[in-house]
Amino acid sequence: MPFEPLTAINSVDGRYRNLLEQFAERFSEFALIRARIKVECEYLLALAEEKELGIRKLTGEEKKLLSDLWRISIEDARVVKQIEKEGLPAQAGYEGIPATNHDVKAIEYYIKGKLAKTSLADISEFVHFALTSEDTDNIAYALLLGDVLDLELIPAIEDVRKYLAGLAEKYAATPMLARTHGQPASPTTFGKEMGVFEARITRQLEQLRERTVLVKFGGATGNFNAHVVAVPDIDWQEFAQKFIDELNKGHKIKIELNTVTTQIEPHDTYAELFDNLRRINTILIGFSQDMWRYISDGWITQKPKAGEVGSSTMPHKVNPIDFENAEGNFGVANALFEHFSRKLPISRLQRDLSDSTVKRSFGTAFAHSLIGYKSLLRGLGKISVNESAMLEDLQAHPEVIAEAIQTVLRREGVDIPYEKLKELTRGREVTLADFARFIDGLSVSEKVKNHLKSLRPENYIGLAKKIAKGRG
Repeated sequence: MPFEPLTAINSVDGRYRNLLEQFAERFSEFALIRARIKVECEYLLALAEEKELGIRKLTGEEKKLLSDLWRISIEDARVVKQIEKEGLPAQAGYEGIPATNHDVKAIEYYIKGKLAKTSLADISEFVHFALTSEDTDNIAYALLLGDVLDLELIPAIEDVRKYLAGLAEKYAATPMLARTHGQPASPTTFGKEMGVFEARITRQLEQLRERTVLVKFGGATGNFNAHVVAVPDIDWQEFAQKFIDELNKGHKIKIELNTVTTQIEPHDTYAELFDNLRRINTILIGFSQDMWRYISDGWITQKPKAGEVGSSTMPHKVNPIDFENAEGNFGVANALFEHFSRKLPISRLQRDLSDSTVKRSFGTAFAHSLIGYKSLLRGLGKISVNESAMLEDLQAHPEVIAEAIQTVLRREGVDIPYEKLKELTRGREVTLADFARFIDGLSVSEKVKNHLKSLRPENYIGLAKKIAKGRG
């Protein structure tokens, strides 16, 4: 069966593929192959600068050829996969290669084949010199991670944050009934509640932007064994640091050399990154659920889109599908992120290969997250805040000012005010008139009585407006 979105096994490459075309260029097996080639070629260029290795001086044209070799086509990537899975018959640049069943070794052979057709054929044995595959692979993944964060995930999360900030500002003074334990509670404003989510996302975004990913570059067990035995006069630790510094140029999210590793970098910074993303998604799951409830209560309305169907049997339905879609995608992403964080920092002795298959699922988790952010933005673009419905529901619960009355009475020295208000309100429907009669019977000044009688649920919002506008 030919592969296309309709025959895809998972929804990322099927139903949602149209949302992820640009993302696929940044995080896919094709992108990983490109990144591996880039790391290997940049390493060869760095080796050529070390006189102790005896590599001849490269021309400017040769350096450019190596620097650009990673700019491959899909057909080139298929050659790499053929070397890995089937082997390559003898052809220009290749003397016939059996199937490697090893993805990074296939990269090495691909590069050597390309160099065989050029003036660089004489230095082709320095491709992958003294390296283990993880030296190439962990750096390639780290570069992809950084770019996906910088160019895809952070901008999408920032778009959500900006929308929340706009809602917080616009509706800072819009009074709304709060609920704790699902029951009516002291009033708030819609803007302030949006500000709560915006402030939480802002904090997590700040942490995400400051992330660095640790990488290793020390050979088969992290000790530069092969490097030192072959060329002992090079300071390989200094070389590795310079190499990583060069790779960082042009990237906002930096990679950082971990100098104490086994065959693999321990992936602790991966876990920190995925936990950070999981927190963001968890916050947005909570936001999606709250928006769902506000829509259910009629406090938020959705603009119907012409031609859309809400239910196959109920023609009137306009469902909160974008918020539900976001919630579901964040849940799938978080399940993967949780596994990544729990699994990746553990590797038997100096290394086992169980991390390799896990890393291949990074893109799936990122994709579900990105779909979630886009769904949220789509849903937010359809909503309208029904301020009159919010006010009507708030005014239907005058009992929420009981807190205000009993607190003022405490200040005035009235005995057991909490208990008196509890007796008046708990488990009963009360009206503003009930409160007025209660207040008239108090032994407090007329000024205090008038102040208490002026209280209304809609003006009992404390500093909510200020908090919404200042987020603090």
